[in-house]
Amino acid sequence: MKYVSASEILPEKLLHEIQKYIQGKTIYIPAPKGCRKKWGHHSGQREFLLNRNEEIRKHFRQGMNVDQLASSYCLSHDSIKKIVYNTKA
Repeated sequence: MKYVSASEILPEKLLHEIQKYIQGKTIYIPAPKGCRKKWGHHSGQREFLLNRNEEIRKHFRQGMNVDQLASSYCLSHDSIKKIVYNTKA
């Protein structure tokens, strides 16, 4: 995340108002609701995990057991169980 000096982007009046509450600290100003992207949206990680989990469920339905899947995907037994027994997917 790139930091920008508030004095470079905020109007002087607003800057003085903010300085009443905080000085010399870094603050995070979130994007407005509705503009936020879900985790992994930009990097593609979310889609990658959804596809991987669907592939794991497919292999499980085809007869692979939890031990085989854990070994194949380098995941713990508990992680595989959460994926294959998840009723929300």
